[in-house]
Amino acid sequence: MTSGPPANGPSPWRTVAACTARSILAIAVLLLLYETLPLTAASPAVALAALIIGLLLFIALVVSQFVAIDRSPHPGLRAGEALAVAIPLFLLLFAATYLRWSEADPAAFSEHLDRSTALYFTVTTFATVGFGDITAVSDPARDLVTAQIVADLLVLGLVVNAMASVARRARARGQNGPDVTAPRPD
Repeated sequence: MTSGPPANGPSPWRTVAACTARSILAIAVLLLLYETLPLTAASPAVALAALIIGLLLFIALVVSQFVAIDRSPHPGLRAGEALAVAIPLFLLLFAATYLRWSEADPAAFSEHLDRSTALYFTVTTFATVGFGDITAVSDPARDLVTAQIVADLLVLGLVVNAMASVARRARARGQNGPDVTAPRPD
C-alpha cells in the first residue's frame, strides 16, 4: 500500500507550497511596480488624492478577499495569502505617496526621500518603531503620517482580525472541507 496525495486533490504540502508561491509572486510584482512606475513629483493635494483612490481600491480588495476566504476549501491558507498581499500593498501606497510628496515639497521631511527611504520610512512607521532618522517636518506631512499610523492600527486590528474570523467561521461550518492548516486526526 502506497501513501500519496488523496484521490480528490493535491497533498496538503502542495497546497501550502502553491499558496506560498502565489504570495511571494504577488509581493514581487507589487515591489516591481513600486520600483518601476513613474512616481513623479505631485503636489501634496494630488499625492493625497492618489492615496485616497489607492486606499479605496485597497478596501475593495480586502472586502473581496473576505468572500474568497469564506468560499475557499482552505480558508486559513486563503486568509494568510490575502494578508500577504494586502499588507505590502497598503505599505506601498503610503510609500509612493511619501515619495511623491517629498519630490514636490523637499521641506516636508527631514531628508529627501527616494524609493528606498520612502519605503523604509513607511515600514518603520507601520511597525511603530520610528527610528527618528527620517521625520515628517511640515505640518501637512505630519498630518499624513498621523493618518497612516491610525490606518496602520485599523489594518492590524480590524483587517487582520476580520480575515482570521472569516477563516475560522468558514472552517467551523465545515461546508468547505478540512483546512490543511488544521491538525489532522490520526
